[in-house]
Amino acid sequence: MSCLKKEIALPSRAGIGGLDFNPYDVMAPRKPGATPAAAKNGARVKHNNVPPEGVYLPNNNRLAPHMRSPDYVQMSTAAAITLGVMPGKMHRCSCTRCLNLLLTYPEGCRANCAYCGLARHREADRDYADRNFIRVDWPAVPMDQVVEIVAEQGEATPFHRMCISMITHPRSDEDTVTVLRNWTNRIDPATVPVSILSNPTTMTRADVQQLRDLGADIFTVALDAATPDLFDRTRGKGVASPHSWAKYWEILEDARDIFGAEKFGAHIIVGMGETEHDTLTLIQRLVDMGGHSHMFCFFPEKGSLMDHLPATPRDQWRRVQLARYLIDYRGVRVEHMRFDEQGRVADFGVPKTELDSTIDEGVAFRTSGCPGKVREDISACDRPYGDSPPSNIASYPFQPVAVDIRKIRHQLDMEKPGEAYVEGEELEV
Repeated sequence: MSCLKKEIALPSRAGIGGLDFNPYDVMAPRKPGATPAAAKNGARVKHNNVPPEGVYLPNNNRLAPHMRSPDYVQMSTAAAITLGVMPGKMHRCSCTRCLNLLLTYPEGCRANCAYCGLARHREADRDYADRNFIRVDWPAVPMDQVVEIVAEQGEATPFHRMCISMITHPRSDEDTVTVLRNWTNRIDPATVPVSILSNPTTMTRADVQQLRDLGADIFTVALDAATPDLFDRTRGKGVASPHSWAKYWEILEDARDIFGAEKFGAHIIVGMGETEHDTLTLIQRLVDMGGHSHMFCFFPEKGSLMDHLPATPRDQWRRVQLARYLIDYRGVRVEHMRFDEQGRVADFGVPKTELDSTIDEGVAFRTSGCPGKVREDISACDRPYGDSPPSNIASYPFQPVAVDIRKIRHQLDMEKPGEAYVEGEELEV
């Protein structure tokens, strides 16, 4: 398997109408349609009741088995390749450093987030175990098998971190605790630290405390939307989904209190209709709380309510990536920056020499997320091609080299004299 494949939603330098950003009025999700009763709540899977037999590879001409967490978990294609439970290779990557475990049930996630491939409205056309998520398939693997493989690897494991990703389901809180216990009973969190990607909608402060007591190291909340209005439009009442901005912040603040500084964070998707100033103001708020931001570049996920919309233009994404890195790791504040009338970054608030060195180092343009074992500003959760095709990388899952930096500078309109980017040259690496 190769990550290089025909893509149907390639990002461009200019968005709709020639703009170099995705404006709010353009980025409206479709309204979810009605789901036939025969497809609701995993009805097809439960009716067929096919027993699971080891690893299940999605969309492989098999009926989806009746699998449930905590006995089964799903994982990204990259994680499954790294774990050795499916064949394949990744463009310019040898492996991923984060083992992301996604809870799974025939009923699936009961939320309906507009940009998500796991959303409830997809019940009509695709069983939960066969749905794509952040651009890739998620094979389902017995949890005991996952633990056995990593436990046998010991200190030699390629994974720097494990993350339990919750979904909106009545059993999600209880089963997250079971998955965490099963992991820490065999694997020392000092060897492979554990992150929690939470579902605040179903959680209480006591739930957050219990996960910390059981050995979780970092707690994250997927705000995704940068403003309350955008949150409601894409994850709340606007798409008949149960999430609320207030509840997400309540649990995020609980995580701050319980996990402590540098041990909590929030996911943010760039390019869903917010301004760059909106995103960077939110990032500054998180830093002031003692947390971190983990950013994703919007990509129109196939099957989602936003799959007809444009991917984030690269220059918008690069500006926010660079500014976010300066705020998170270089002590720059959003108040030091200057923005134009459309909320775009016009000045990053640092001298040109410092800006140039930050760009040339390349770390600012790598995937952001929970740290691994290399540096605090290099994420274990590198999510290879989770928000872009390999032909036009948004979040680099590897250290950018000189040719990548030339492309990044071209996207930022900051090319150096005599170092012009040649279209497609990075694909020859």
